[in-house]
Formats: sequence, C-alpha cells, structure tokens
Amino acid sequence: MTQDRKSAVVLIAEDDREMRSLLCDELYDLGLSIREAADGDEALRSVLDTRPALILTDLRMPAGGLDYIARLRTFAPGVPLVLITSFGDQQTKANALALGVEAYFDKPVRISELKEAVRRLLGPALDGEID
Repeated sequence: MTQDRKSAVVLIAEDDREMRSLLCDELYDLGLSIREAADGDEALRSVLDTRPALILTDLRMPAGGLDYIARLRTFAPGVPLVLITSFGDQQTKANALALGVEAYFDKPVRISELKEAVRRLLGPALDGEID
C-alpha cells in the first residue's frame, strides 16, 4: 500500500503486516506520504525509486539485519533512519547507532515517542500535528 498526501515521503520497512499497517496509519496522520516495504530488498529498491525524507525500518526481517542498515546508509546517505526491533540488546543498539541510526526503539513501540522522533528528525518537512 502507498499513501500519498504531502511532500515529505517516509519509507516504512516492516515484515509484519499488522505492525506495518499501524505504523503507516499513525505516520500518515502526521500529514506524510507513506511508502511501504515488506523486506530489506524491497526497501532498498524503494529508496532508489523514492528518495524518502525518512526511513523507518525493522531490524529483523527478510533481507534485514545490521548489514542491511549499512546498505541503507550507502543508498540513502543523510536520510534520517529510525530503527525498531523486538530482538535488540545494548550491543545491537550500539552497532546500529554507530552505523548512523538516529533513533532506536524496542518493540512494543510507544507511538507517541515514535511520532516525536519523526517530528524531530523531519523538522520543517512535517506540517502535521502529533496526536
């Protein structure tokens, strides 16, 4: 599913369909255009096609992991990267932050905190309000 609305495009890469739908709906409510990817390979293709303003991605999914995060950084330098995971630990978090992840969340994600991070990272590109 793709949801178009405003100029700022966010790529949401999450293999769990229900979680991806929830994230898409919540960020769409901020006035963002949304692109979805169900795995790392699809996300990388979308980055090349779309050039998103922000990438929100799960860590552990098909074609995912820290190598995938490093590839995202290569394909989308300077694009803010928000990572969510159910399988994180302090070492994973440290490695992700070293790769340039700007925000890291353990699942279950507090939507209000996620929205605040998105708002902080997108700044003026975001013209919606956080519920």
